[in-house]
Amino acid sequence: MSVARKVNPPKFNDITGAIRMLAVDAVQKANSGHPGAPMGMAEIADVLWNRHMRHNPTNPKWADRDRFVQSNGHGSMLIYALLHLTGYDLPMDELKRFRQMHSKTPGHPEYGYTVGVETTTGPLGQGITNAVGFAMAEKLLAAEFNKPGLDIVDHNTYVFMGDGCMMEGISHEACALAGTWGLGKLTAFWDDNEISIDGHTHGWFTDDTAKRFESYGWHVIANVQGHDSDAIEAAIQAAKKVTDKPTLICCKTIIGAGSPNKQDSHDVHGAALGDAEVAATRAHIGWNYPPFEIPAHVYKAWDAKDKGAALEAAWNKKFAAYSAAFPKEAAEFLRRSKGDLPADFAAHAAKVIADTNAKGETIATRKASQNAINALQPALPEFLGGSADLTGSNLTNWVGAKHVSGKATGNYISYGVREFGMSHIMNGMALHGGLLPFGGTFLMFSEYARNALRMSALMKQRVIYVFTHDSIGLGEDGPTHQPVEQTATLRYIPNMQVWRPCDTVESAVSWVAAVERTDGPSSLIFSRQNLQFQKRDEAQIANIRKGGYVLSEAAGKAQAIIISTGSEVDLAIKAQAVLATEGINVRVVSMPSTNVFDNQTQAYKDSVLPRGMKRIAVEAGVTHGWYKYVGLDGAVIGMDCFGESAPAPELFKHFGFTVDNVVATVKKVIAA
Repeated sequence: MSVARKVNPPKFNDITGAIRMLAVDAVQKANSGHPGAPMGMAEIADVLWNRHMRHNPTNPKWADRDRFVQSNGHGSMLIYALLHLTGYDLPMDELKRFRQMHSKTPGHPEYGYTVGVETTTGPLGQGITNAVGFAMAEKLLAAEFNKPGLDIVDHNTYVFMGDGCMMEGISHEACALAGTWGLGKLTAFWDDNEISIDGHTHGWFTDDTAKRFESYGWHVIANVQGHDSDAIEAAIQAAKKVTDKPTLICCKTIIGAGSPNKQDSHDVHGAALGDAEVAATRAHIGWNYPPFEIPAHVYKAWDAKDKGAALEAAWNKKFAAYSAAFPKEAAEFLRRSKGDLPADFAAHAAKVIADTNAKGETIATRKASQNAINALQPALPEFLGGSADLTGSNLTNWVGAKHVSGKATGNYISYGVREFGMSHIMNGMALHGGLLPFGGTFLMFSEYARNALRMSALMKQRVIYVFTHDSIGLGEDGPTHQPVEQTATLRYIPNMQVWRPCDTVESAVSWVAAVERTDGPSSLIFSRQNLQFQKRDEAQIANIRKGGYVLSEAAGKAQAIIISTGSEVDLAIKAQAVLATEGINVRVVSMPSTNVFDNQTQAYKDSVLPRGMKRIAVEAGVTHGWYKYVGLDGAVIGMDCFGESAPAPELFKHFGFTVDNVVATVKKVIAA
């Protein structure tokens, strides 16, 4: 330990010893993991979880529980130890299976695997960003549902974060917003141990972090001795007194505290201690029990089941009074907490689609998207829209939307130029429950948010991403802003449903599909330019939900199929008409969502794309993903290069997105 840091070492006891040794023994048994963070944060965890956390291990989904996020997810044995000790359904056998196949104790905390884990963490900085989303959701729901004397939404969000979280840029995006929003029920504990994998951080992390957070508008409590329970308690009490700002508690700690030969070094960060050092650690902290054995007095000290049940019972009593006084609001709160849609939503959505079809408008699909938002929003009070400083371009707002402004609440958020932060804040809001978040940016800038999108899919969260300006069709802004590979690579994310609609009806259907989806996120990709309305019958409209369908049948026996999406669908329709005049009959398939189409029955897929029929795909993007549909004897009209700066019509002609080229390509494929 560096003398200059003046960190007081822990006073070891069995309560914190249980955390330290469960982490040490689990990592040693797995021969893999990160023991340093759990050992260094044991006292912080003890004070927070035993004195302040409001939770019920027997009902981990209690609506008004405090949320805990371990942003430094590599130290996952810390949260696993806490969940086990406090009484969650995480038996010791699962801790013994740390980092093993299909265990409930994976290498990083994973939402859905381990009861009590509120979000998947590990990619650093993203947990604190989720926590901002949790705290913002609490604030918005409290403003909507609470009544005088009946605060049914009233809980805190606590987050542990390390130096790596502070270094990641997303922490700047999210924490700046948290200060602007005045999230007074968000408290972050910074594990300031000055160690990362490469060693002591003084060579690459010299920020004045306290001043940085003060500049965001946070309440900062600096230089807290992280192994002194009284100092930690005083800091938490001070945090609770400040209700209009989030709090950062800067905890000076020793990584791996308790390991006599490896503490305060990177050697304890990300590897098992080794048998000799495990034994030395046991002796050093006075833990006189074999691996994975917790004495009864320690379990008794940690057990939170009775306390948690009493807390929830008190809330249930309050909610019963709330229900009696405000039955409509109570029913709405329960519906939204469960993630259910309104009982009449299906009928409302069907009318929206039918009305859209009846209007038959030829407009940009980004405008069609806004029309869909306006039409759906009256039935979805849980809608929480937003944009990363592109509202006027993404068209993600609606008539009557109330903008969040500073500390004032609303249902539409201008996130500023923070695509990554926006996306992971939305993940936190979705995980919290009660809200259905969507946010927009240019498709090109989905690259900034890529890892958050992946986490949405991994956690199976209903988050809706609105990406506009979808191709070279955006024109003069040039290749820096023209997406080429983005749509394709979004399709490659497992469990991400990507929709690229061709007109107003497909846009409305894609919105309804995204809202009704309960097991993952959706990326809705819209055009800047106007797209031609396409006529359909009721069966075709129904088949849009299947991801791909026959939009225009061949006049006679089909000789080939043109598959297209988005702005290229109308190009396919026009090429079909020209080919028909030459006696060549082709079918046109619109495939707004390849992901959804791929999950249909084989019989349906064969009915749309019959085996043995020549196929041509047309999309203004990279070609690779289309060969699975057209085969080696088919053709793809796309672009495996960057765009240019020019008006959109010139660009489409230059890159071969013309009727003449489609016609010529179809003839060539048929003749081959």
